[in-house]
Amino acid sequence: MAFAKSVWRLLVGVKDALVLVLLLLFFFALYGVLTARPSPAQVTEGALLVELNGYVVEEKTPVDPFDALLSGTAPVGEYDVQDLVHALDTAATDERISSVVLDLSGFLGGGQAHLQDIGAALDRVRAAEKPVLTYAVAYADDGMMLASHASEVWLDPLGGAFIAGPGGERLYYAGLLEQLNINARVYRVGTYKSAVEPYLETGMSEPARENYTALYEALWEEWQAHVKKARPRTDIERVTADPAAWVEASSGDLATAALQAGLVDKLGNKVEFGQRVAEISGEDPYGDAPGSYAYSELDPWLADNPRDTGGSAIGVVTIAGEIVDGEAGPGTAGGDRIAALLDDALEDDLAGLVVRVDSPGGSVLASELIREAILRHKARDIPVAVSMANVAASGGYWVSTPADRIFAEPETITGSIGIFAVIPTFEDLAAEYGVNSDGVRTTPLSGQPDLIGGFTPEVDSILQSSISDGYTDFIRLVATSRNLSEEQADRIGQGRVWDGGTARQIGLVDQYGGLHEAAEWVAAQAGVVDDGWHLTFLGDGEATYDTLLRSLVMPDAARAVPQDVFALMANRQAGTLDRLEADASRLLTTRGMQAYCLECPTPPARGTLLAAAGSRAGFWQKLAALLD
Repeated sequence: MAFAKSVWRLLVGVKDALVLVLLLLFFFALYGVLTARPSPAQVTEGALLVELNGYVVEEKTPVDPFDALLSGTAPVGEYDVQDLVHALDTAATDERISSVVLDLSGFLGGGQAHLQDIGAALDRVRAAEKPVLTYAVAYADDGMMLASHASEVWLDPLGGAFIAGPGGERLYYAGLLEQLNINARVYRVGTYKSAVEPYLETGMSEPARENYTALYEALWEEWQAHVKKARPRTDIERVTADPAAWVEASSGDLATAALQAGLVDKLGNKVEFGQRVAEISGEDPYGDAPGSYAYSELDPWLADNPRDTGGSAIGVVTIAGEIVDGEAGPGTAGGDRIAALLDDALEDDLAGLVVRVDSPGGSVLASELIREAILRHKARDIPVAVSMANVAASGGYWVSTPADRIFAEPETITGSIGIFAVIPTFEDLAAEYGVNSDGVRTTPLSGQPDLIGGFTPEVDSILQSSISDGYTDFIRLVATSRNLSEEQADRIGQGRVWDGGTARQIGLVDQYGGLHEAAEWVAAQAGVVDDGWHLTFLGDGEATYDTLLRSLVMPDAARAVPQDVFALMANRQAGTLDRLEADASRLLTTRGMQAYCLECPTPPARGTLLAAAGSRAGFWQKLAALLD
């Protein structure tokens, strides 16, 4: 019996030891996978292949591990504009790269300022006598803007191209709210502050129409000028003046119509395109599939070409997406998070600071938190510049006011200097169902705010006065930073949105330029040009699990899913659901004072292709219950 017990203990001990070893091996393997990064060893001679299967953004949103694995939908692909420009610039001077291939089969778009930066980098590749080739099944405005910089633009014979131009319609809910007996209480300052119009009107007001007509006309002129300069043979007038007649002239063959209008150079399928690239950059040494060619992918190329780190450090803080209270981001500008990044950098020996803004604004409190953190850097007597990307409006302009100099592109959307708040009350809806409120007040503010019984006149007056005071603060910030009188700042304020060209003329912007030009100015002001300098992005670096999760939940996104014209048009309209959800959320959720430009074009909601399925389903269930 004693012998049997000894044997049993031995077996249990061996089992426990094996379990422990297996657990250790599992966690070591898991750590290795989670921390895996693209290897520079994957770089080979040939083409640099850039597959844009998603959006070009200022700041990538990290993949949430739980949402990604539980939602059942793939996160939208995102490509950092600075990474793309850096990859193209290094490819232009590297002997291993003989051409650049842009696969735009899954490209969903990007802002005009970003696309201009990438286009300029493509021009530098071509100036180095390296061809740039693009391929897609369908091209829309943003894809066409990038493709206009290519040496050869290829289109699938079953595909097509179209140019829509900026603008479009948005949704207005005043009639719906009236039917539901919901009272949208709006507090605002600004003749042109149209962010609250969807809750008050059944259509666009005349001041808003005047403002956005001027804005979109300016953006459209810039787009046409950009494409015509890069690709003079493109007949934009023919394509946009009467698009139906243009297509009918080719008997409905969209690919032939695009070829005849000079939008593309050659019609061919993916195999034929690959064979053309192989003529330039060589055959694929690792495979013989039809249409294969020698290439290096974007991520390994970036791993093999890190950014310079020599010389003095110039900090770059990125404010991208809606400005919100709390720790949100990256990809959303959480005020607490960004202020903490700036405060942590106070201990670094930064020669200067560039504030990179790509935001339509948002929370006034979060905007002010960020502004104050920027001022703490300015108090160290270092130069501070703002570099505006696609959008730097409302709260995006609020955080720009500490700058010594503001840089923007002609396509930048800025201004929208105004403030609003919207609070729904349900007194009429409650009365419809026989619910009334009554009670005793000791002051006019007792029991207020009352969302069911409604607000007293005193509460309405206090809230509007608070918004008016916030607008006055905004005007003073603008006037002080731009050396204007408060009357001048008010005239260019009032919630009006400006394109970058006009903003420069009226003094909201100092000069044209992007991130690089802003950094060069800071380096010159800091006196570090001769000794050398480099950019250091505050808070830079992906979560260690991000790369793995993208590969696990985005297996199809790793390679382009070709979109024809119909799919491309459908994707352009998919944002309507996101806008509807955002509008309803803005009305029904608790928010403070907002300095937000609702009409400013922004990338669709990031994270998943049609948002996280679970959270969206929950939102629509709540809304349906309200409408029932």
